[in-house]
Amino acid sequence: MDDNLAYQEELWEEMIDGELVMMSPASINHNRVAGNIFSMFSSHLKGRVCEAFSDGAAVYLTDRDYYIPDVAVVCDPDKVRPDGIHGAPDLVAEVLSPAAARFDRGRKKDIYERGGVREYWIVDPSNKTVEQYLLTDGRFLLRDIYAILPAWTDRWLPPEKRGAPPPEFQCSLCDDLTISLAEIFDRVP
Repeated sequence: MDDNLAYQEELWEEMIDGELVMMSPASINHNRVAGNIFSMFSSHLKGRVCEAFSDGAAVYLTDRDYYIPDVAVVCDPDKVRPDGIHGAPDLVAEVLSPAAARFDRGRKKDIYERGGVREYWIVDPSNKTVEQYLLTDGRFLLRDIYAILPAWTDRWLPPEKRGAPPPEFQCSLCDDLTISLAEIFDRVP
């Protein structure tokens, strides 16, 4: 029983710019969103070269830094080793939480950019948004921000757009995968 308790109290850690950063356990909505994104990629990539990894897989981008992204997709099997991913994943999705948002939008985003991550998502469960950044000439450029608008906003939309289904978008890695915001934010109140 004590072993279970110790496991539940375990905190995640990341090494950012040589500094150990403790991460608190994720909220239920954070966990739902990360799991939904992982499931989407994992199902789609089954039997293909690219592979999806969920929270817990360490990503080593430099000799002094490692990160534990919420979801990573790697298309080069040589980067995957027993202790983690060595080199830039092709896609990283970070789900915001109040404690980590500053790192996800700042230092981690900068390191992912410098490390050569091709596509970076910042996913906000509270506002039901996904910011999609694509690496262009060594810099992350915001491709778009996709959002599920609250129902009360319909009154300001033109009649033809009221009650529209949640948006969908394309991932740059998979031409044949349409990302559904409804699926990402499934079960998130």
